[in-house]
Amino acid sequence: MSVFWRRPEPPTDLAARTAGLPPEQLRPMEAAARAIRDGALAAAQERLGAVLAEAQEHPEALRLLGILHTRGRHYDAAREVLVRALQVWPEDPLLLTDLGNAESAAGNIEIALACWRRACMLAPQYAMGWFNLGRNLQALGFTEPAIEALEHACALEPALLPAHVLLGDALVHLGRFDEADRRYRAALAVHPACGDAWRGLANMKTRPLSEGDRERLATLLGRGDVAEADRIAMGFALGKVNEDQGRYAEAFAALSNANARQRALAPWNAADFHAVVEAVTAAGAKLPPPLDPALGEEAIFIVGLPRSGSTLFEQILAAHPQVEGASELPDLGEVLAEESARRGQPFPRWVPAAGAQDWQRLGQHYLERTARWRRRRPRFTDKLPENWLYAGVLAAMLPGARIVDVRRDALEAGWSCFKQQFYRLPHFACTLTDLAAYVRDYEAAMDRWQAAAPARIRTQRYEALQEDPQGEIRALLAFCGLPFDAACLDFHRAERAVRTPSAAQVRQPLSRDTARAERYGRLLDPLRLGLGRPLAGTPRQGGV
Repeated sequence: MSVFWRRPEPPTDLAARTAGLPPEQLRPMEAAARAIRDGALAAAQERLGAVLAEAQEHPEALRLLGILHTRGRHYDAAREVLVRALQVWPEDPLLLTDLGNAESAAGNIEIALACWRRACMLAPQYAMGWFNLGRNLQALGFTEPAIEALEHACALEPALLPAHVLLGDALVHLGRFDEADRRYRAALAVHPACGDAWRGLANMKTRPLSEGDRERLATLLGRGDVAEADRIAMGFALGKVNEDQGRYAEAFAALSNANARQRALAPWNAADFHAVVEAVTAAGAKLPPPLDPALGEEAIFIVGLPRSGSTLFEQILAAHPQVEGASELPDLGEVLAEESARRGQPFPRWVPAAGAQDWQRLGQHYLERTARWRRRRPRFTDKLPENWLYAGVLAAMLPGARIVDVRRDALEAGWSCFKQQFYRLPHFACTLTDLAAYVRDYEAAMDRWQAAAPARIRTQRYEALQEDPQGEIRALLAFCGLPFDAACLDFHRAERAVRTPSAAQVRQPLSRDTARAERYGRLLDPLRLGLGRPLAGTPRQGGV
């Protein structure tokens, strides 16, 4: 049947890709594309099945089916249908792009990069192809080639807002802040209410926004035609500039409004999360002894509450000649999610049924997925804060790994979280009471696991580093099995991409003036109450 499906010209034109299909097949295909976009995977599969029953081996229908399988984590099935489609339309750039997406999701990074690069060579004037390549290079930590690809996208389509914003992000990650500022403001020139551009400007935390920026933000937020996502991001930016200018009540009001809007999109449930933590803790108490106690000794996990200094400690370790700073890797959670899909049970329900060989298999799979981070140096950091939830089961999965649990004063860290927009929803940081509940669960679980395995888990205090940098850095390196190296004391000079909101801060020498919460007085009492702290203005025991 393939001879009937003429190659589209140009191949990136969606209308050309469906030319020749009758309306009774075109409509369900369009409906399937919308269903995939909206996450309605079952409905999309039903519609695509109906299309392919009539339009057998149509490459565009197969492409959508491949995207569907990738979203559903069925990577082998995605690869199979996309390769079939490429047999009909060889060297098709969109098919190659989606094949790259499937291979990347499966952990086959080199194959994915080859697909994406080939797609750009086949359609060099297609801005979205270069944007896709740049976005994926940036996500994989290849920041300099990402910048080059994104510059192509911006040059081809100057109005492509996401390309300007992501290019700004990549430049920030390399410490090129003046260039990043220009890119974010280029996006604002196209769309003044571009929330992501304001987010990028506000996240360069060592470069305060101006009074003119504050006035523009306030004016934009007063309009009725601003999209909700942009309104939320601009609210966080307004909170930041108000705090920088000492307008603490106004900062709190702006941040509270932005968080309330964020929470309305997907409320976080403290009771449900507490039940998950209890289940994970219980499951992790009955793990089989590892077959290879050294498995995973290459890895150093840095976990904790966001905004506690985890990026700083990664920067310290990444300054060591034996350690690659890999930033926030999704691989651990994805390996466990794949196992959950394979078993047909959510984590941690299947944990009691997993034997030592299962855990070794999962640990080896994680190391395979992260092998690219050990090409230049033998050790690497995985700095995804929420990986603390897996610290217990890592005793069986990667028993040789070291876990650094970064702790900052919970009031300061919690308030810093409240000020930061998090994009993965639902999120615990949208209310002060939810924040306190999350902190209680996190600290209780990590305290229990650290007490049981002090050689495997280190509680690293941010304030202790501020008081005694050299002593704490020496102790941290010793815990990780690393010889002392003086370069770790000059961590801010390390030349590497830093892909977190702290990218600007960790390029500065260590500062002792980081506390902000007390400036807000009683406004933060709900957080103090949840943390069991004295309320603002309450004399401490022995105090005045």
